[in-house]
Amino acid sequence: MTENNKYRRFSVKWKWALGTTIGVFVVFVVFGLLMFRAFTQDALDNQKREVNSALEAVNQRFSLTDANNLTLDMVEPTLRPNNETHVRSILNDELISSVASKNFTLTVFDKSGVQLFTTRNNPIQMQGKAKINGKKLVKVGKRNVLVGRIPVHSRTTDQVIGYIQVIDSLSDYHVMYVKLVNILVVLIILGLMAISMWGYLLADWFLRPVEYISKTIAEVEKDPQTVTRVPEMARNDELSDLADILNEMLDRMQRFIDQQSQFVEDVSHELRTPVAIVKGHMDLLNRWGKDDPQILNESISASLAEMQRMETLVQEMLDLTRAEQTEINFRHEATDVQDVVHQVYNNFQMIHPEFKFSLEDDVHEETIVSMYRDHLEQVLIILSDNAVKYTQERKEIHFSMSRTAKEVQVAVQDFGEGISPENAARVFDRFYRVDKARSREKGGNGLGLSIAQKLIEGYGGSINLESSEGHGSIFRITLPVVTLDEMRNNQQ
Repeated sequence: MTENNKYRRFSVKWKWALGTTIGVFVVFVVFGLLMFRAFTQDALDNQKREVNSALEAVNQRFSLTDANNLTLDMVEPTLRPNNETHVRSILNDELISSVASKNFTLTVFDKSGVQLFTTRNNPIQMQGKAKINGKKLVKVGKRNVLVGRIPVHSRTTDQVIGYIQVIDSLSDYHVMYVKLVNILVVLIILGLMAISMWGYLLADWFLRPVEYISKTIAEVEKDPQTVTRVPEMARNDELSDLADILNEMLDRMQRFIDQQSQFVEDVSHELRTPVAIVKGHMDLLNRWGKDDPQILNESISASLAEMQRMETLVQEMLDLTRAEQTEINFRHEATDVQDVVHQVYNNFQMIHPEFKFSLEDDVHEETIVSMYRDHLEQVLIILSDNAVKYTQERKEIHFSMSRTAKEVQVAVQDFGEGISPENAARVFDRFYRVDKARSREKGGNGLGLSIAQKLIEGYGGSINLESSEGHGSIFRITLPVVTLDEMRNNQQ
């Protein structure tokens, strides 16, 4: 990243907050303007209705005449410019007073447009035949006024005999308009502040898992073996799912790292002895043993035996490592348990005729488990082989099967030497041997039961041991049963 790009960087949180703020603010402003428009238009319509009412009321006063033209004498016979008494009498008229009290200017014209009477200074005169029909906003100075003008018709001839004009200065309307503008501006400013804060907090809450994920990845990048994980978030959304998936992936990666380290340690530790033995024999032959046929044969035989043991040991350690990765490599496998148990039972009957094998099968329906067939067979072979190896007197091996609605259980029982409680607690540890000399003599490396445990647990099952010294041992395997529908879903 260049320096310029570094300083131009704009975080997703701010982008989200800004986008949310702009979007909501635009909607808020549009809604506010629409409400402002509705209020002002309603107020203006109300003023128009009042002007119309005034026009109709005055029109009724003058439309009763039979004359051909309105005259000053008809409007007010006694009205004279300097007769204040008569002027006051007209202004005391209920209609005129009502009109005057509403900031209206009432003006009466004859049919030629000559002004006959007005309640206030009339700013709008009739110019020739140019007439305002109905109600119209007219600009006077810097402000708009509402002008309403209608003709007066003769009662008998229905001819136009004059005009009545009402001018509304819209003083109340303009005051209300200014107040609404001020309120709208204040609301817009407060709304912008509130929306900005809300947008930022919303973006911060939504993107908090992303921040946690980013910090966790940065920690892992600095130290691949760190135990830092994304904190648990009870959000139940896609981002929390992503955090859970990342944690699972990091845990799996950590297990692989641990397995690799463990494998290297195990190889270096367990191969040290056979390598030393082979090296010792080779040194012996190099010095003088190659000239002695007996020493030569013994050294070659011992070296080959150790090489064979190393090969077996390495293979078992590889099997153990693979057993810890079943959830990745064999996630969608399905196996019929009965078929595998019967196969191993029959094979051991054939291989070890000196033993008496028995099988108790209490499963009377097809039983499928989500496990790779070769792995289940490998586990049963490990348990059966151990039973054969460590049984000296009562050479009997008993297999049994049972199931519930959700689980199937397979047991392998021998009647051999048994294991003490202290040793039984560690029997599944890698490279652990109850009797090292006896195990070495029988070709054991202490990895078989560890492999069996890793395989079974890798498929969501369990394995346990019941043993009594001098009476034998029972290894029980428990695996979850899957239905055909579950198996199809897993394969999809």
